[in-house]
Amino acid sequence: MTVAGQLHIGLCLSETWLLGRGPDAAEGQAQVRDPAGFYAGLARAAEKAKLDFVFKPDTLVIRSGIAAATPAIVGLDVTVMLASIARETDRIGLVTTASTTFNPPYVVARQIQSLHWISNGRAGWNIVTSIEGAENFGDTPMPPTDVRYRKAREFTDVVRRLWQSYPLAAPAGAANIAPVGHRGEFFSVAGPLNVPAHPAGPPPLFQAGASDIGREFAASVADATFASTPDMGAAIELRADLRSRAARHGRSPDAVRVLPGLYFFLAATREEAWEMHRRAHAHLTRRHRCDAVKSILGLDIGHLPADGRVTPDMLPASGLPVRSRTHADLLRRFIALNNPTVEELLSRPEVVGSAHWVSVGTVDDVLGDIIEWHAAGAIDGFIALPGGSLESLALFLDELVPALAERGLFRKDYEGSTLRGHLGMG
Repeated sequence: MTVAGQLHIGLCLSETWLLGRGPDAAEGQAQVRDPAGFYAGLARAAEKAKLDFVFKPDTLVIRSGIAAATPAIVGLDVTVMLASIARETDRIGLVTTASTTFNPPYVVARQIQSLHWISNGRAGWNIVTSIEGAENFGDTPMPPTDVRYRKAREFTDVVRRLWQSYPLAAPAGAANIAPVGHRGEFFSVAGPLNVPAHPAGPPPLFQAGASDIGREFAASVADATFASTPDMGAAIELRADLRSRAARHGRSPDAVRVLPGLYFFLAATREEAWEMHRRAHAHLTRRHRCDAVKSILGLDIGHLPADGRVTPDMLPASGLPVRSRTHADLLRRFIALNNPTVEELLSRPEVVGSAHWVSVGTVDDVLGDIIEWHAAGAIDGFIALPGGSLESLALFLDELVPALAERGLFRKDYEGSTLRGHLGMG
């Protein structure tokens, strides 16, 4: 059982260490030659460090801008890839990603329940509504945010009911194998599922939205959230808000674990770490960054001087369509609180990459940041996003995680073998 106060830590398998390193980076070429083996090796290393889980986000498009700045990235189907990793690991959780906008709920329920069996109770589901990719599923444009979340609620309810529809103890044809018989706004699903429930209990649910509608959804169903928190204040506010919303939904206030992404650059010296950070973002010109601000906020600042101030009165109306409501809300909050210069705004995590928490320095430096955020009540854990190189990941797994364990903030060994157990869900 998880000790109260201990952190939950997952490793993101996305190639965050390759950003900005060019098409010839050795790690990227190794991944392209043997992607399944490459990811399995990362998962085994994470399991050796006793992490709660590995996690793989998914995208249903190829992004030419990223492809030009990094080695060719193989977009394997995430659930299939994690099924292969399940056979090469024993304890670590395996969190897959599936979109509620483009998939049928029966297929997703079956795939994830199958992964749950293949991994002996280690599967989890990262629920995403997607923000792009509609062109690969027909001629219908991407639905607006509110429609995507209404669909996600119904989709998730159907999946959970399907997981319960075939109790493990029920023999084939038994009366307690119950049809779902769902008829809703978006889906009609008869059921039952043809894969029985696993004795470990249903796979835990993860969700990443930090917008108001995303928070409401997470508070109602999620066991953990990957919401972006670029600074400690944002994390504290998010955690308090999710606890309040969860209670209003009749759930325990601590039902939703806040696990922000921690994008770290670790090296033997601070100077080396900051040089890695500089290299990772060197490909982003001022024009790229200004375009990112325009995409996130609908605000053109390309004509402003670097020392010019960006103030709240310059922002377009908040209801306008944007690529990511989460990133827009975070950037609006930063502007409202700080009236930043253009240079400061163009350096924000939301602009240069994603809206993740960034920590740069030695093992002791990043360890100090984690301890500070935990002590402030900002996090229940985090998702590790190694930056700069795989050496940064090695320092994290071999030195930083053991240092957390020595301070009683992380486990020294697994006590169970299921993801629900690692997360303290029984």
